[in-house]
Amino acid sequence: MLRLSKKTDYALMAMKHLASDPRRRAASAREIAETYDIPLELMAKVLTRLVRSRLLISHHGVHGGYELAQPPAATSVAAVLEAMDGPLFMTACTQGDDRCDQFSKCNVRDPLHRIRDRIAAILAECSISEMAADPEPSASPVTVMPSAMVRRASVLSAASREP
Repeated sequence: MLRLSKKTDYALMAMKHLASDPRRRAASAREIAETYDIPLELMAKVLTRLVRSRLLISHHGVHGGYELAQPPAATSVAAVLEAMDGPLFMTACTQGDDRCDQFSKCNVRDPLHRIRDRIAAILAECSISEMAADPEPSASPVTVMPSAMVRRASVLSAASREP
C-alpha cells in the first residue's frame, strides 16, 4: 500500500495552506500548526525541511514566516514527497538492493518498477495549486468502488432507463 508519512501529510497541508490565499505573503509555523492541530515543534521541523529543499522561503522577524518559493503551479506533489521522504520506491530492489533471495528469479520486479514510474508521473503532474483548488473536506465520507463495480453500476443504470 502506498502510504504517506505523517511528516509528508503535514508538509502537503502546509503547502496547500500557503497556496490557498494568493494575498497571503507568509504564514508562521504557529499559524499553520494551530490551524490544523499539529504540534508546533513537528510543524517547525517539516517547514525547515521544506526550506532546505527550496520549496519554501523563510523570513525572520516580527512579520516573518514561510512562503512558497515558487508559484503553486510550479511545485509538484512529487517534489514535496521527495523532500520529506526521499525518492518513491515500492520494493527494496528499486534502490539496487540485490540482497533479496528472489532477486535473480523475481518475475514482478520490472512490472512493479513500471507501476512505480506511473505513480511517480501522476504525482509529478499534480501541482500544489491543483491541491489548493480543491474545496475543504466535507462531513460526508467518500465511497470508492473498484472500477469493475463502477462499470457494472453504469451498465445496470443504463439498462434500467431503456424502454
